Amino acid sequence: MLEKIKFYQTGSNTVGNRLITPAMRTIQASADRPNSLTSGHRACQGCGEALGARYAIDAAMKATNGQIMIVNATGCLEVFSTPYPESAWRLPWVHSLFGNAASVGSGLAAAAKVRAQTNGDNVVPRIIAQGGDGGTTDIGFGPLSGMFERNDDVLYICYDNEAYMNTGVQRSSATPPAARTATTQLVGDKPGADWGKGKDVPLIAMAHGIPYVATASVGDLRDLEYKVQKAMSFHGARFIQILVPCPLGWGLSSNSTVTVARMAMETGFYPIYEAEYGKITSVRKIRQVQPVINYLKMQRRYAHLTGKKADPNVLARLQALCDANIKNFGLVEGTDVTGQPVAMQAYERSQAV
Repeated sequence: MLEKIKFYQTGSNTVGNRLITPAMRTIQASADRPNSLTSGHRACQGCGEALGARYAIDAAMKATNGQIMIVNATGCLEVFSTPYPESAWRLPWVHSLFGNAASVGSGLAAAAKVRAQTNGDNVVPRIIAQGGDGGTTDIGFGPLSGMFERNDDVLYICYDNEAYMNTGVQRSSATPPAARTATTQLVGDKPGADWGKGKDVPLIAMAHGIPYVATASVGDLRDLEYKVQKAMSFHGARFIQILVPCPLGWGLSSNSTVTVARMAMETGFYPIYEAEYGKITSVRKIRQVQPVINYLKMQRRYAHLTGKKADPNVLARLQALCDANIKNFGLVEGTDVTGQPVAMQAYERSQAV
């Protein structure tokens, strides 16, 4: 279990006024980190996906002593990391089509096992398939479900930036309601992405009963490293979905990626949890519940909800969505004596100011 540490200083190996042991330090704090995704790629400034991928794959490399192969679906991560004839990857890496990363990963896992048996090797390389939310929740959803159903020995990582960012910020089935994208413009009486659409793929993965499912975020990189390492301790199908804010698509300043990701967790907008064999085993508790309006104000894709012409009914629905997540996943330690969700109290306080 990940040890709870309160860091009072940043950019160092200290907790309060004491040094933490090497075993407790993050992988990125070590001079011997793998650097699987090295410098020279062409990601935008502040790219949450580049940050998430570097932490995730380095953690997997450490957990397997470098014995992994990567399958990468078409998308932002593939495009900015491998502009022909260059590559920023320092490990075996395969580019799949947009929608079949899970299937290619299953094939590689089978081939690696057969080759190891044929050659008498004791170590079988582990397989990670990865893609964005478009290539995962939409185009690649069928192959992904098949990988889960067969329980193939593959870890699938979805870098969730909540739209098709590489092709112009079009809506995906991971785009949250009321968000502006190139295909959900601010027109009509209900501007932004429609309500009642989309998929919650982590819950769908849990319904398959696979060994390990988790959500994570670049807002808590220590937790992200821990979950990837834990996933590699299992065999069979595994799934991790990582929230990776996109400064360009979300309308953020390039230095606020991690701050926005943390706010998504602290509002309950993006619940962080892990599950084994279809049952939730742990959740990341919210330290100080924030009203959802504080999260929306940080993003231009929600500018229509934070100005003078904002629809209070839409804000209330988004706040209710956060409150439901807090209740359903148990993200805070109880409620007050009135039984009212803590997030709703925070929202009402913000409206009174």
